Amino acid sequence: MNGRQWVFGAVALALAVACGPLYAEQSTRVVLEGVDQYRVVEPVAEGVRVILNYRGETYSPAYVQGISGAAFRISGPCPCAPTTWGTMPPQELARLFGYEARWMHIGGPYGDATLTPPPDVRAQNMRDALVRIRGEIRAGRPAILVHAFTTWEFDVICGFDENRHLLYGRGSYESMRKPEYAEADEMRALGATDIGGGPYAVFIGAKTGQYDARAAEVAALRGATEHARSHGVKQAMGMECYDLWIAQYQHQGNHMVPKGPAPDEYPLSILPSTRQAAADFMTELAPKYPRAKANLETASEDFAQESQALAAARKLRAAMGEKPSDEQCARMAGLLSRARAMYALATEEIERAVPLMEK
Repeated sequence: MNGRQWVFGAVALALAVACGPLYAEQSTRVVLEGVDQYRVVEPVAEGVRVILNYRGETYSPAYVQGISGAAFRISGPCPCAPTTWGTMPPQELARLFGYEARWMHIGGPYGDATLTPPPDVRAQNMRDALVRIRGEIRAGRPAILVHAFTTWEFDVICGFDENRHLLYGRGSYESMRKPEYAEADEMRALGATDIGGGPYAVFIGAKTGQYDARAAEVAALRGATEHARSHGVKQAMGMECYDLWIAQYQHQGNHMVPKGPAPDEYPLSILPSTRQAAADFMTELAPKYPRAKANLETASEDFAQESQALAAARKLRAAMGEKPSDEQCARMAGLLSRARAMYALATEEIERAVPLMEK
C-alpha cells in the first residue's frame, strides 16, 4: 500500500468509526432491530403505529386504531374490506400526527386496469421503489409497502438484503405476530396481485407539525357514528353491513348462504381485534373528558361484548365447513345479531358523548 492509499484508508476508517451510518450505507444487508410487532390484526393503521413507535412516539395500538377510524369500521360483507372502507389512508394518518409522508404509486393508476403499465414498466417502477425503500432503511426509517409479505395489506419494511434480493419486516397476519421478522422476495409485491393498480409504497419523513389530539379524537368519534349509520354504494357499511351479513345465515338453504368459510374468514380474523381496540380506545379517552366519561366507559363495555360475539362467530364458522347445517346457520345469525346489537348500543353512547366532549 503506498502513502496515498494509506491516507485514504485511514480517513475512511476514521469516518466509519465516527459516522457509523456512512459505513452502514455501503452494506448490502441492513436490518433495523426492535421494530414492534403488529398488536392489532388490522391491515392499514397498525403499520403506521409500528413505524411511529420505532420513531419514538408512544401512541398505543388502540389509540391509533381509534384515531384512524379502523377500530370502528365494518364493510362488505366480503373477504376484502372489513375495515379499510373509510379507514384513514396511512399517509394521511402519518400527516395527522405531524409527519411528512409520501405515497408512491408503483403498479399503475388506481382503479383503472385499462391504464396499467406493461410488465417491463411496472418492474422498473418496482426497482425504483426498492431504491427508495433501501434509502429509507439506511436512514433508520421503516417504510410501508403493499403486498410485501401479505395480500393487499400495508406491510412495514424493516430491512433488506440486496445480494439475496430479500425484504424483512412486519405484516398483520396472525401468523406474523411474533418476534421474528417476515421475509420475502423483494419483487413479491409486484406479482402478488393487480388489485387497484397496486402495489404502493408509503414513506414517512420528518416530524414537522403538531398533533391536535382533542380535534382528532372528536373527529374520530364523529366519523365512527357516521360510518355506523351510513348506506354504502359499492359496499354496505356499518349496521347495514351487519344486516346483510346476518341475512345470509337467516336464509339457510338459499344461494345467499356463503359456500365455505372464505367469505367470512378474513373479516372474522380482523373484526374481533379491531373492536377490542375500539373498547380500549374508549377507555383511554374517558379520563380526558369528565363530562363524557360515563358514556365512553359504557361504549367501551359494548364494544368489548361485540368483540366477544365476533370471536365466538369466528370459532363457529371454522367448525361449519363447506356445508353448514341449518342449526349452525341459526347460531351464526344469532352471534352476528348479538354483535350488531352491541355495535348499535356503542354507537348511541358515542353520539351522546361527542357533544359533551366539545364543551
